[in-house]
Amino acid sequence: MRVLVCEDQDAIRRMIETLVGSSGHEVVGVATGAKAVELASTERFDILLLDLMLPGALDGFEVCARLRAHEATKDLPIFVISAMDDPESRARVRDAGATAFYAKPFRPLELLKDIQAIAASRK
Repeated sequence: MRVLVCEDQDAIRRMIETLVGSSGHEVVGVATGAKAVELASTERFDILLLDLMLPGALDGFEVCARLRAHEATKDLPIFVISAMDDPESRARVRDAGATAFYAKPFRPLELLKDIQAIAASRK
């Protein structure tokens, strides 16, 4: 599977890339929401792992909403991984169309299990 990781903190992005990549998936990491939207719109990915607090004009909520609004990415599974673990943020991200929400610090094995479930459903 091809996995797109959008996380602005380099150390966290590299950790997620290593975690997911070591499970046999191809991983592409980006640091901004704009780059995530651009890549997801022009390349095929099987899943997006998305932070909410991103620099620039597009935060994670906006990335999610934009991808859901386009035919090519409307069904892309979007797993949000964020420290914004309050009821309002969870409701906003659900309304924006996220598939799942993981609060930081997240459980790596839980994330990998859910990624594997997506992979199994695509076979």
